[in-house]
Amino acid sequence: QNILTVCFSVGYSVVALNHVIDFKEKKQEIIKPVSPSELFPSLPIVQGTSKRIKVLTRLTLVVSDPSHCNLLRSTSANIRLYDIIAVFPKTEKLFHIACTTLDVDLVCINVTEKLPFYFRRPPVNMAIDRGIYFELLYTPAIKDSTMRRYTISNAISLMQICKGKVSSQSENKPLELRGPYDVANLGLLFGLSEGQAKAAVSTNCRATMLHGETRKSACGVVYTVKKPRKVEEEETAVPACKKAKTQA
Repeated sequence: QNILTVCFSVGYSVVALNHVIDFKEKKQEIIKPVSPSELFPSLPIVQGTSKRIKVLTRLTLVVSDPSHCNLLRSTSANIRLYDIIAVFPKTEKLFHIACTTLDVDLVCINVTEKLPFYFRRPPVNMAIDRGIYFELLYTPAIKDSTMRRYTISNAISLMQICKGKVSSQSENKPLELRGPYDVANLGLLFGLSEGQAKAAVSTNCRATMLHGETRKSACGVVYTVKKPRKVEEEETAVPACKKAKTQA
């Protein structure tokens, strides 16, 4: 509840509850996600608006062996209950599989140590064509100088390939959480342009949410937004013949 309060006090309107499964530690099963309504009886209102926050559920699989990917290929009923599915590949082969074949929404990049492989353009481009985004954890760049060096180095090598198709994530500590504008400024250190840094905490996150919804449906999801009509447009919406007579 405290973390949720901090998230929306700094300007976030959507938060995902992350359930991490690491097969290397012990055998774990994908369980049914806990409903946000059970954890938070009353959701706070987003700062500056009259809307309440939106809480999503997310599943992150830390895979170190190709056999771990079989859970994502299977039609598990519990997997379909999560709004967002992310995969954390540990090897180059698993990174290639995640980008090309796995039905996921995010591919997480390790930033706490030097990567044992280089990012290659073909799998990254294929992931972008499939609507998959890459995620960077920015918290290590804040708390430790060594991890900051690895974070910036791994991020820059990824940015040279994916052209800004990234999102950002923070760990579950309120003191290490940063607002959207602060995270966008960190993106400039990672090799992002100003527009790409802002998109990493806004439009890219929304695209990931929509990609998760299309994963649940048969084909896709269509959202329509009514564009407000400006007063200037109403005044200028006069037939050309009348304009000619008025000017004459």
